[in-house]
Amino acid sequence: MPSRKAAVQTLLSSTPVGDVAAPRPRPKGSVISVFDLSLEEIGGVLSLAALLENEDPLLRMKRLLKRRVALLFYESSTRTRTSFELAAKGLGADTALISSQSSSIEKGESLKDTGITLKALGAECIILRHLSSGAPYLLEEATGLPVLSGGDGTHEHPSQALLDLRTMLAHLRDGLSDVDATTLEGVTITIVGDILHSRVARSNALLLPRLGAKVILCGPPALLPELAEKIGPGLAIERDFEKALAASQVVMMLRIQAERLAGLHLDLEDYKSRYQATGERMAKYAPEALLMHPGPIIRGLELTSEVADGPQSLIAEQVRHGVAIRMALLARALGGLEVAAPVKKAAKKARVA
Repeated sequence: MPSRKAAVQTLLSSTPVGDVAAPRPRPKGSVISVFDLSLEEIGGVLSLAALLENEDPLLRMKRLLKRRVALLFYESSTRTRTSFELAAKGLGADTALISSQSSSIEKGESLKDTGITLKALGAECIILRHLSSGAPYLLEEATGLPVLSGGDGTHEHPSQALLDLRTMLAHLRDGLSDVDATTLEGVTITIVGDILHSRVARSNALLLPRLGAKVILCGPPALLPELAEKIGPGLAIERDFEKALAASQVVMMLRIQAERLAGLHLDLEDYKSRYQATGERMAKYAPEALLMHPGPIIRGLELTSEVADGPQSLIAEQVRHGVAIRMALLARALGGLEVAAPVKKAAKKARVA
């Protein structure tokens, strides 16, 4: 269980907490942080996601046919694990799921040795979710394989930030793929809740201002220390949720991570009275705003069922976009970028439509 001090340190650092080796050549295709991708590369991922989503499934399966992808999950997951698995299979890859409850990890095997074993078994790419910040870097160094982070400790969750971006662009910029430093100019995005422990909040706070967005962080001091504003440029802290709502085109609610709150005393009734997204609040202060949530949602805590199921909610759409984004990341990591002639025609037709 990470301490509050460790979480704060991670919040401020652009590198993971822990003993990380000196800079070294990294495997091509790894995505552990949003900083692993330039804006041009982010545009490439978005464009590839659109192409793959509209591609003939039988042609798409030839891209990574019989390539081997390992999904190594030390923490529970529904959306990230399943979408990565469906993405890999949609590209024709073979997948193997390894969890800490059903492998030698339970017997005390180290992450390094697990990674070496997976490589010896033929894995060509590893998707990792781990409770420790920086674990993907260790795995990458130990194996020399491309690693796609599915979330590490309180560090980052880059593929979630990319799918969140794709969701926003679908509604705010007509599905634009070619992004630059002005793409989200004039857009204010408020992220609400447990910012301190949220790798989703961190990745979004690091990514969205690079495209010109203003990001407001909102929550009580216990979950949002003042120094969070120093994560990067384009960020501001606002404690008044209703004031933040009134300024926002996008509102991203976060789950209260009870499993990471050791030592914190949080009055949940007070939290709900001040920060819960209710139908009344949304209608009064942000009737046109897009409502997002990375999941899992806790109905009745950070938002009500009325809001989760309402017309402003994009929660299910975020999940759908996750499959396309993760297909693109896997294709990029394993060289599945060659497009056969029939696929080019299909992609052109999709763009015209």
